[in-house]
Amino acid sequence: MKVGIAQINAVVGDFPGNAKRLLQAYRECLEKGAELVVSPEMGLVGYPPRDLVFKSQFVPKCLQALDYLASEIREVPFLVGYVDHHESDQPGKPFRNGAAWLENGEVRARRWKTLLPTYDVFDERRYFEPSERCEPIEWNGRKFGVTICEDIWTDDYLDRPFYRRDPVRELKAAGADLILNLSASPFHLGKPEQREEMLASVAREAGLPLVYCNAIGAQDQLVFDGHSLVVGGDGEVLARLGGFEESCEVWNLRQDAAATACGRMPQPPCEQLWRALVLGLRDYVTKTGFETVCLGLSGGIDSALTAAVAAEALGPDKVHGLTMPSPYSSGGSVSDSFALAETLGIRCDEVRISEIFEEVKSTMAPLFVGEDEDVTEENMQARIRGLLLMSLSNKFNHLLLTTGNKSELAVGYCTIYGDMCGGLAVISDLPKTRVYDVCRWLNREREIIPWNTIDKPPSAELRPDQKDQDSLPEYDVLDGILEAYVEKHLSTDEIVGLGYEEDLVRWVQRRVDLNEWKRQQAAPGIRVTSKAFGMGRRMPIVQRFTG
Repeated sequence: MKVGIAQINAVVGDFPGNAKRLLQAYRECLEKGAELVVSPEMGLVGYPPRDLVFKSQFVPKCLQALDYLASEIREVPFLVGYVDHHESDQPGKPFRNGAAWLENGEVRARRWKTLLPTYDVFDERRYFEPSERCEPIEWNGRKFGVTICEDIWTDDYLDRPFYRRDPVRELKAAGADLILNLSASPFHLGKPEQREEMLASVAREAGLPLVYCNAIGAQDQLVFDGHSLVVGGDGEVLARLGGFEESCEVWNLRQDAAATACGRMPQPPCEQLWRALVLGLRDYVTKTGFETVCLGLSGGIDSALTAAVAAEALGPDKVHGLTMPSPYSSGGSVSDSFALAETLGIRCDEVRISEIFEEVKSTMAPLFVGEDEDVTEENMQARIRGLLLMSLSNKFNHLLLTTGNKSELAVGYCTIYGDMCGGLAVISDLPKTRVYDVCRWLNREREIIPWNTIDKPPSAELRPDQKDQDSLPEYDVLDGILEAYVEKHLSTDEIVGLGYEEDLVRWVQRRVDLNEWKRQQAAPGIRVTSKAFGMGRRMPIVQRFTG
């Protein structure tokens, strides 16, 4: 049979818009000959809806949209993800994460998600009641095993065994001859490869073909990368959809189908990161109702990459850069900013802050009598820049982008209410070493980021001859320690065992812990690693644990 995959980009809570997009994708698959069409998890809702589900009219409006969508479906079934009520007379959570089989103008069958992830960025047990049983849907002499995202994740690919049930095994025992999976699996670097390996393993172990439809798009801090798949019962990948873009494709699931992969394997790491950042920025800006963005351009690599992402995501005419030299800024800071702007085709203006800086220092001088200049005066410059950028944002309704990287945010090498001002922290989950990697990859064919920006030593330029490495370890060392501590949760002794100096490890750990208060006030960032500062990381500000 010919199965269509509708890899769509939904908007949380936009039931009319999502229904329209689902219907367009369904009809596109019909034109390609589909006999059954599958869509992503919560394709009608957008994922994750979080506490919106508690609003009294949220689920009723979802069901109203589902009825409309069903009325437009004829003999070719459409499998759609949505949210439903849990029976009010039964104990448990109030809602269900469901899949509806739409056919001939009605909802013919409903199935519920069995395994509800409540770890990392997921919090589904807060809202949903799991399915009590797994039963295939019978249609045209076949039995379809309907699963939703986590239902197919096996213990081998989780940090530890979380579940006592295996929905795929239950469905096979019940006679299923094809597994369908509606998914909203968020991206982090390496996830597409891990997911493909896992899906091949599931299909091989069950001895059943598997059709996997993943969402694409971005919701707040999460990016969904697509990379939907068709896998044969022998574990061979028969077809792939592309990543980070909407797509509707149809495949003939003949038992003798050769493993002719449609689409390429997931992209190289730097391309994945680039495309995730572009998609994350584009969707955050457009889905929140903004049209344009602004940012500070320092002549450094972080603001350069952020500007390049913005120009790619929105178009150069939607990006407004502002370079704001202080008494300590090098000439290259301004010239590199304008060179970048010319290459990208974005607007760049210059506003010098030296006089403002001197005025603020003069104003505060009576209160600072007898005190030497220190980080206070450094932060004044960052906060003046924040004021100017927020003024630009307010006047022209630009969304202000912050430009700090993960390494800086981790150890607090950033100024609260200064360079942390903004509505979206574009590269806040990208370690500094990865920033360099992506910029060099971006320049692989022509110079986009000025090579001078990439090659010069990084500096905040808030005091004479300042360099990042005056205050921080070399970034390759720092990023190695941060990965071990933040992403892998290793202890001091375990990190030292990896070859790092104990005093340095303890310094980094202490800086990470002390700066939790800053990060909890930071703009939301786009998640591209397995553990970002934001969703999925819940650390207390007040705590005294060391280890």
